[in-house]
This record gives sequence, structure tokens and C-alpha cells, in this order.
Amino acid sequence: MPDLSTLPYEQAIFYLVSALAIVAALAIVAARNAVHAALFMVANFGLVAVLYLLLRASFIATIQVIVYAGAIMVLFLFVIMMLNVYEAERPQDRLFALDSLAPLFAVGLLGVLVYVAFGVQQPAATTGGLVFANIGDIGALLFTRYLYPFEITSILLLVAMIGAVVLAKRR
Repeated sequence: MPDLSTLPYEQAIFYLVSALAIVAALAIVAARNAVHAALFMVANFGLVAVLYLLLRASFIATIQVIVYAGAIMVLFLFVIMMLNVYEAERPQDRLFALDSLAPLFAVGLLGVLVYVAFGVQQPAATTGGLVFANIGDIGALLFTRYLYPFEITSILLLVAMIGAVVLAKRR
């Protein structure tokens, strides 16, 4: 377990964001509409990026947002729309009222921005005594010590794409 004791509320934020990431992951599986599932996946990717920020891995958090929440989710949404998986949404099919949750998400985003702007005391390039001189060092660590989590993430993305194709074939 990482040491999250630098700020008084940092551990509570870590557990809250972790629980929200788990809920978003379960919502991906439970969503009947493929577009809703893709949007829950965007939320999950964003929450994982917040976890990376809490662990002082700002480079990986940035890559998480740019690559996963940005490029890959745009690709997923294009595939879903091209395969005509989108179902006509009826009011009773909505998971919950998104209009009432918008202010909550806005406050949460503002809280994350304030935390990032004022809360991070340690330089982002050092984590747990490791100093990353350049991106090559990060890549070497990613493909040696963290190879299995990296590959598991790629397998999860492959399963998500296969799931989108299976949803499209049902029609």
C-alpha cells in the first residue's frame, strides 16, 4: 500500500476515488446501452488518472487521459456508431437522471483541480525513492517491473473491443 500520509485527507480521497472507479467498472458491465457503457469507461479512465495523480505519477496520469480516455474511447465510440449499436433511448431506460448529477461532477472536477494545483508537494518525477531522468527510464520500468499490469491492461482493452463487436453482431 502506498504511503498517502502527506496530506490529511489524501488517503480518504484515494479510497473514495478507488470506490468510484470500481462502481464505474461495474456500471460498464451492467449498462444495457453500448454508448452508456463507453461513457462509463471514460469515467473509469478518468478516475484511474486521478489515482495516478494521487500516487504522484503525473506523466502516467497524463498519458492515461490522452491515450485511453481520449484516443481509444473516440475509437470505441466511432466503432459503436458505425456498427449501429446505439439503441433509441427511452426515458425508462435511463440509468439515472444525468441532469441532476452534472453539478456533482462539476464540484468533483473543481476539487480535483484545486488538489492538483495546491496539494502536490513532492516533485512528480520522484515516487518512492525512484528518480526518473527521462521517458526512457519510465519505459524501461514499465516493460520490466510493471510488464504484467501493462499487458493485463492491453488484454482488457482487447476484450472491450471484442465485446463491442459481439454487441454489434446481435442485431
